[in-house]
Amino acid sequence: MNTQKKWIKKYRHPIVRNIIVWATYPFTRFLYGCKPERFTGENGRPHLVLFNHQTVFDQFIVQASFRRPIYFVGTEDLFSMGIVSRIIRFFCSPIPFRKQSMDVAALRTMMKIAREGGTMALAPEGNITYSGKTEYIRKSIVSLVKALKLPVALYRIDGGFGVQPRWSNAIRRGVIHAGVVRVIEPEEAARCTDAELYDIIKSALKVNEARDDGRRYVSNRRAEHLERVAYWCPRCGLSAFRSKGNLITCDKCGQTVEYGEDKRLRGVGLEFPYEWYSDWYDAQQAFIRSIDPDKYAGSPLFRDRADLMDVIVYRKKKRLRKNAKVTLYGDRIVLDENAESALTLRFSDITVAAVQLRNKLNLQLSDGKLYQLKGSRCFNAVKYINLFYRYQFIHGVNRDELYLGF
Repeated sequence: MNTQKKWIKKYRHPIVRNIIVWATYPFTRFLYGCKPERFTGENGRPHLVLFNHQTVFDQFIVQASFRRPIYFVGTEDLFSMGIVSRIIRFFCSPIPFRKQSMDVAALRTMMKIAREGGTMALAPEGNITYSGKTEYIRKSIVSLVKALKLPVALYRIDGGFGVQPRWSNAIRRGVIHAGVVRVIEPEEAARCTDAELYDIIKSALKVNEARDDGRRYVSNRRAEHLERVAYWCPRCGLSAFRSKGNLITCDKCGQTVEYGEDKRLRGVGLEFPYEWYSDWYDAQQAFIRSIDPDKYAGSPLFRDRADLMDVIVYRKKKRLRKNAKVTLYGDRIVLDENAESALTLRFSDITVAAVQLRNKLNLQLSDGKLYQLKGSRCFNAVKYINLFYRYQFIHGVNRDELYLGF
């Protein structure tokens, strides 16, 4: 007799879905400026929903377009918050996924939900965009689509970067457009080659907000916390930045840039070479791709402060160090350097690095340990990720030179 518990709770989950949509719709509509388009093609069928990831609120936007409860893929950070995670599991049953690895358990869970007739959703980028452009989509998404054999609803969100960029806590008054733009039936997916199917998915989810879309995104905190992602200055190179209101300033050379309501960048006093943040972001990544991290092993590149957390996956987090001194070199991260308790995390001992939400840095070690660096509200985790993946490429671990963690 099969006593395995069903993932789908046919009474609980529809009720929870209705409550969540009812409770969050005012925020979706009036705070985020989004009226999600109703998907009329469900017809009682389960789907795999693939969406481009623009804001921390995306799951509520996507769910509002569908009548059925959606089982979202969530990273281990969502499941490592003790009792809060247990409550989320009970009411919503999201699908646990370890962002630091190829998670076979997550695939088995998705296959189980598909057999039970459930609709699932995930962002194949694996990250909320930092630049306004759809991030790198791994080609493994094609294997998942063909394995599940479900209709695939390709869901595009446009305007989310303008309303609330990943690096910002502030929400601008603006407009987000969101809805299903294409459906791939299982028969079509089976006929397509892997390359053809990948191109269909990538094309449907592609968004580039580095453009004047005729909208204005109104806030008096438009540049606030841009230092969470910017760490390279076109005038003086690697640097730290400070933001306030609509302005961000380089600590080294004093270059100040205004972030406009139209998303354009404008130099204050001095000309700034990039019109859109995505251009600055691309130039920053191009700089990292041009260097050999080993040449920066002898002197610190950056110094920060952060709490060191031991992540007990799918259970809880335990703080190991509070407000530790964090020093970034080209080949390692050192905590509390020169102290008896100094801890060195060499890039050669780290298998995967990832950013959770806006700026929490997760480091998966080869011995199975998972650490998280949780800094201040201004902590920049992106520079650690970019440098780590550049190091991996130089040492032959990461074979994709363009991939810098996003």
